[in-house]
Amino acid sequence: MPHVTIEAPEKLPLYIQQEMVPFPYMVFPVYVNDRDLQTFTEADHYDKLVGVVLRRPADSTGDRPGEVSEIGTLCRVNQIKKISDGRFKVTLEGLTRLRILETEPAAAITLARCEVLSEFVEKSMVSEALVQSLNALLKISLSHGKPLPDDVMKMIDYIDNPARLSDLVALYVNLPLSDLQDLLETVDPLERLKKVYVHLTNEVQRMQVKNEVNTEVNRKVGKNQKEYILREQMKHIQEELGEDDPKASDMNELRRLIDEAGLPEEVKKIADKELKRLERINPASPEHNVSRTYLDYLAGMPWNKSTQDSLDMIRAEEILNEDHYNLKKVKERILEFLAVRSLKGNMKGPVLCLVGPPGVGKTSLGRSIARSMGRTFVRISLGGMRDEAEIRGHRRTYIGALPGRIIKELFRCGSNNPVFMLDEIDKLGQDFRGDPSSALLEVLDPEQNFSFQDHYLDVPFDLSKVMFITTANQLDPIPGPLKDRMEVIRLAGYSTEEKLHIARNFIIKREIEENGLADYPLEFSDEAVTRIICEYTREAGVRNLQRTVGSICRKVAKEITQKKEPRTMITPEVVAELLGPKKFHNEVAAEQDRVGVVTGMAWTETGGDILFVEATSMPGKAELILTGSLGDVMKESARAALSYIEAHAADFGISADAFENRTIHIHVPSGAIPKDGPSAGVTMVTALVSLLTDRPAKRGVAMTGEITLTGRVLAIGGLKEKVLAAHRAGVRRIVAPERNRDDLEDIPENVRAELEFTFVNEAAEALAVAL
Repeated sequence: MPHVTIEAPEKLPLYIQQEMVPFPYMVFPVYVNDRDLQTFTEADHYDKLVGVVLRRPADSTGDRPGEVSEIGTLCRVNQIKKISDGRFKVTLEGLTRLRILETEPAAAITLARCEVLSEFVEKSMVSEALVQSLNALLKISLSHGKPLPDDVMKMIDYIDNPARLSDLVALYVNLPLSDLQDLLETVDPLERLKKVYVHLTNEVQRMQVKNEVNTEVNRKVGKNQKEYILREQMKHIQEELGEDDPKASDMNELRRLIDEAGLPEEVKKIADKELKRLERINPASPEHNVSRTYLDYLAGMPWNKSTQDSLDMIRAEEILNEDHYNLKKVKERILEFLAVRSLKGNMKGPVLCLVGPPGVGKTSLGRSIARSMGRTFVRISLGGMRDEAEIRGHRRTYIGALPGRIIKELFRCGSNNPVFMLDEIDKLGQDFRGDPSSALLEVLDPEQNFSFQDHYLDVPFDLSKVMFITTANQLDPIPGPLKDRMEVIRLAGYSTEEKLHIARNFIIKREIEENGLADYPLEFSDEAVTRIICEYTREAGVRNLQRTVGSICRKVAKEITQKKEPRTMITPEVVAELLGPKKFHNEVAAEQDRVGVVTGMAWTETGGDILFVEATSMPGKAELILTGSLGDVMKESARAALSYIEAHAADFGISADAFENRTIHIHVPSGAIPKDGPSAGVTMVTALVSLLTDRPAKRGVAMTGEITLTGRVLAIGGLKEKVLAAHRAGVRRIVAPERNRDDLEDIPENVRAELEFTFVNEAAEALAVAL
């Protein structure tokens, strides 16, 4: 029985798609954009015929892109219609199979040289038997699944052509694209009919198994209901016999915990209501665990449990001094709180924010504060936290809901007045899950947090007795409203003498113990520690100092295990031997005075640092070049400095033609590090005057201050950090704004004694000192 052969042009427009496999006799829509529509409009020139072929998916490794299938379907374009979303709906009718011999890209479409495939099948007992079996199997399949419309069923009954029947049935069997493409590529109708029969047999078996599973599930659900009824009957029988029910005893224990928890009246009503609800829930139900966990949290929260504050001021001061050296302001604030607490019992907990560079002891200070007050210490790291639910918890409607970290930690510590440290508050983030910093506004406000409401508990809890301590490296990233709720205490870096004291009293003892040298007494000379501080660990804190001391201890431990003579004293020579060449040099002492090079001071989030402002000039057009990764504010300072010098050139002995046909270049090493801020203004003025008057600038003089167009020197921030950095670098004279004179009190006395300070109001005063 020959298949009707359809005449087609030698070349056809080719539409390549990845979503479906079209079969002959199939009418189907495709949705295309403007670019793909050209393939179907071009079909008007080819008797409205187009080839549709499947692009095979790329392999799992991604090494080979998807290839166009060799066999596709010749289709007729019946209708093109524009739809509301701007795309086009193209209705196609499958006609016959098509072999793609060669493709060639045209201007905007793909043309293909094709060959129409003709099918031929002899009517035989085998073909008739397969047709009848497939019909019967399809009806069985439809009885298990979704039935087809009556007109489709009648059409299938009348089809006796194996080729057409196999194509039609393939559309109603749930097969992957790869199997459908395999059926399309099977040109022999009898062979295709056998494949469809196998697929349909598997589908029927799968549906039968699914129905058996559903029947079993329904049977088990009925069994659970029966068990519930029997359990209720058993409970009634146990009550009659006076026997204890395990669930009843569990409920009694939970009721006792709730009664003893000291819940506020409103919370007690909610707990009693939830407890009655829990008694009615089947223990096998998932809802039982949700309700039970909620009641456990309510009963376990420290509603009225507090630790007794240790109000011995002398002992508290001793503990703070034992654990930390200096940090005078922080210790004073804690002792003030304890003093007020001893006079007034119901004082609200303060909210302190310790701001300073890494390694100055902010986090460890929290533990010392808790120990000095006799309170429980709780620490939460906020770094990278982006989900508001971490603070406020999830609502109980969600699967796996839990309270926020605040309530969870209070539940764990069992006290409603701990010292609560929120570490790295400046590292909070925000995304689609909310803004944790906004959730902290209520937590850190003593006027609001007496009724803090966690989403999970959904009842108010009093946080006003908690002493919150937050830490940050810098204040700028903290939102203004949150910053307003905290009392900011700044911790600057340590001077060399302070680091020496910390190493001697804290670090060396700890590192000797931690590196197994307790049985081998090891001493560090003050000169050795000073060398480590100045030449190997230039930093604001002491973290690298601790690592370097630990490195020396480990090297000594290695020598001991290698049967070498144990060292007893670490001297500067031993430090150089064990650690190698020094990592930091005295930039100021190592250099000579130069024209146009001035020492400045900068503040960074890791403490202070010194920087050098270099100025030079060359023939060229009158312009100012600024390099060194400078921010906008710093660039404006340089322009203001140049304008001030040009306006007062005669006062500085600079000729009027010094700026004509000269390009002035200002550079601030290190060029890869971004720098910004107005405090380098006076430094730039000095560098430019030094350049234009050919007078060297004193390398040992470091300066800071914002410059105005009239030459006034304005106040700057972070003077202590800048002075400590200059002192570490070997500077011996500091030029700073007069308005910063009061900040001198914050600088350690030993540092002040080694430095000479000059406070100026005008740029000319700074120039007199520096040049």
